[in-house]
Amino acid sequence: MTTVVVAIVAALALAAVVGWLMTRRSGSIKQVDSEPAQGAGADTADLGLSSTGPTVVHFSAPWCGPCDRVRRVVDQVCDNMGDVAHVEVDIDANPAAARRFSVLSLPTTLIFDVDGRQRYRASGVPKAADLRSALEPLLA
Repeated sequence: MTTVVVAIVAALALAAVVGWLMTRRSGSIKQVDSEPAQGAGADTADLGLSSTGPTVVHFSAPWCGPCDRVRRVVDQVCDNMGDVAHVEVDIDANPAAARRFSVLSLPTTLIFDVDGRQRYRASGVPKAADLRSALEPLLA
């Protein structure tokens, strides 16, 4: 009986560690190459990017639970940062934009500078502090 309990506890511990390893980078904001090839001009025309400051583009869908959390985080950060715009793109309504920016999982958040170049990307729910840290240099 004790052997069975130990085996179950070991299996649960292993599952917890594997789960943590798989999701530890979820929501982390990564800087992307800011070359104009995937950012400026016609590629972003349908996204409605701001011309006065950076824009946070949040890809979501009505059936995506974590997308609500991203919406709350992004709204909170954008409300406190002045010239930062927030655009939400429903991938069911605009699958071409999702394909163009290689959105493979939801939620996915992209940050564009005032010139329309993609600067940062996050898959999962980003932390508000990380989002602020990525946006602050783009406001200068």
